[in-house]
Formats: sequence, structure tokens, C-alpha cells
Amino acid sequence: MKTIMILGGSILQLPAIEKAKQMGLETVVVDMNPDAIGFTIADVCEVISTIDIPKVVESAKRNQIDGIMTLASDMPMKTVAAVAKEMGLIGISEDSALKATNKAEMRKCLKENNVPIPRYCRVSDLDQYYEIITTFQSCIVKPADNSGSRGVYLIQDTSNAISVDEAYHHSKEFSRSGDIVVEEYMQGPEVSVETISLDGEVHIIQITDKMTTGAPFFVEMGHSQPTHLDKEIQIDIKDVAIKAVKALGIKNGPSHTEIIVTRDGAKIVELGARLGGDCITTHLVPLSNGVDMVECCIKIALGEVPDILVKWNKGAAIRYFNSHSGVIQNITGIEEAKRVPGVFVIDFVKKVGESIKNIQSSTDRVGFVISESATADQAILSCECAMKQIFLDLKVVS
Repeated sequence: MKTIMILGGSILQLPAIEKAKQMGLETVVVDMNPDAIGFTIADVCEVISTIDIPKVVESAKRNQIDGIMTLASDMPMKTVAAVAKEMGLIGISEDSALKATNKAEMRKCLKENNVPIPRYCRVSDLDQYYEIITTFQSCIVKPADNSGSRGVYLIQDTSNAISVDEAYHHSKEFSRSGDIVVEEYMQGPEVSVETISLDGEVHIIQITDKMTTGAPFFVEMGHSQPTHLDKEIQIDIKDVAIKAVKALGIKNGPSHTEIIVTRDGAKIVELGARLGGDCITTHLVPLSNGVDMVECCIKIALGEVPDILVKWNKGAAIRYFNSHSGVIQNITGIEEAKRVPGVFVIDFVKKVGESIKNIQSSTDRVGFVISESATADQAILSCECAMKQIFLDLKVVS
């Protein structure tokens, strides 16, 4: 029996743990949270931070793993690379892991390889920030090394001193290194491109349309497949995504590339050298075209050949509940919502009795609905109909 190590034991990584078990593999799950949901089904539970490289390497050797992967999180990518190098396993290089997890290094690499990106600057301190910000009329400020929309802030007018200061401190709070990135504010349809690389060849699996909260935090509130964009635009999107993945040196494994289609064409927002989160690759892709990307990535990590053949062309969508701050008193209407045609999953990540806050990052979202149908539009409609059946009773706390 082969052994796969999965970095992360949260609900985001649960589909990978479940799939590995279905494939008859032994699972070693690593998470710093001793109560991680993934530990309930893992064969071996390692209470270690996924970014503690020496301890994860030691665990990997002790458990004699045959492959390593993560899902929906950028944080463990350097660990994946380090373990793969130490044990001679398939995985991204340490150089690729750095470029895929640090937005400033990513931008530098993409620019050097002539991949379309927004104008940007890396900033380390407040004085430098004040100097740089004057060269933009409007801009996005974000941490150089975080994900999930954490610390992202739009400054619509850089002459507004209050917004300028708020953006800096908001992003700085979420930056692990202390560095932030100031970049051109791009406008246009936003998509993500789900890809799998095999021996250096990049295969486009699906293009996903995105919906966000908009300014100032741009938290993702929905995704749907396939994209509504016309074929000519899709060609540009695919070309830019493939160039970006190759520029970062990702030869084997998944990539999740976020792109905005501007007036000047498709430009990279950022790229993750892992499966996309928000149920995009775990649920939407299998529903929309039949490709099991989780199984593909497990097989790649183990040195096996994955099945990336598209099986059908349908529609799939996810929509997140919008909410304001308060304490959840009750959630009603779930059973009625489940009876809406096309509804596949309804889930809540926040429970009754929990305090929630206004949505400023993906971790603030309460729950979601996933639907499938013949088209993306019909799947979106199913999500929206189901959500209208559900009532979230919140007690406002002053």
C-alpha cells in the first residue's frame, strides 16, 4: 500500500483525504490543529504546522511516504517542495514554490518572462509606500505573501489620505514578511484557469467565472463553470495562463491562475501552484466536465498517470451567503433549499452560536450552495433559488 502525505486537515483538504482513502492509500495528514476535521478519517495524524519544514520532513521520512500534496492553500507549498526534494518525490521546485507564494517574486518572474501583468511595486516600509503611492491614481494594496483575499484593499483615489493609510495598515497586518505589493487596479471580467501540468506540458482543464464583493476587499462570493466569455477571449486567457505556469517552472501538478480581462487583454492577478479552493476543483470541475482533479493530483504525486480527459460539458456553480456582523441565533430553510432542482451541496462553515463579522476575507463567509445543471446560467439560478429559502437569524452585538 502506498502512502500519501496531505498538508492540511481542514475542510478545504478533506476532499483529498477522502479521495486518497477511496483509492486505497494510507493517509498521513499534517495540521497544527489537533481538532482538524481531517484527523477524524486520516490513518496517521501529525499535529505539526504545515509550514514547519524540518518537522514535516522528519515526519515524511518516518512515515516513508510515497507522495506529498496540499489542496486550496498556498501556505504549505514551500514545505511540499522541501519534502519532495529531500525524498526524491514528484513536486514543484523550491524556486517555483517561492515564486508561487510570494506575490512580489511572482510579479518579478512573470515580468521577466513577458507574461502580461499589472504595473506593480514591492513596498517594505511606510516612507517607501508614501513615495510609491503618488505614482498611482487608483491601486490595489495587498500583502506580498498571503491568500484568501486577506489584506486586499482598493484605493480608488490616492489623494485620499485616510484610504491610503487604511490600505497600508490593513495589508501590513496580514503580511508575514512585512512586505506589501502596490499594483495597478485592473478592471474587467475575472476568471480562474484550472490547469494540470504533465512533463512540462500545461493542460487547460476548465475556466471559471468569478463574482466578488467588489471594492474595497474583493472577497470571492461565487464561481461558475464553464465561462460565459466568448471563444476569442478564452484563447487569450488560455495563452496567458499557460505562459504564466511555464514561467514559474511548474512541470508536474496543478495550477490555479487568476486572470482579469482588461481593455488591453488578459493579465495575471496571481497564480497558485496547487488546486483551486472554494470548491472549484473539488466540486465544480467534476460536475461541469467530469475531470476528477483531486484524484489526478494524488496520482501525479505518486508518479502515476492521471486521467485528464473531459467526460461531458455541463454547468456548475457555487454561491456564498452574504452576511453582516452578529451572533448566529438560528439557520432555517435548509431542507426546503435542498429540494430546489439542481442543488448538489449546502454547507455552513459557521455554526449556531458563533460570532461572525462583515465580510473582509474568505474566512468571514458563513456558508455556500453548490448546484449543477445543463448550463452555467441554470446552475447559478439554482443556487440563488436555494439561498432564498434559507434564513440566517443574527443577533446584532453592539
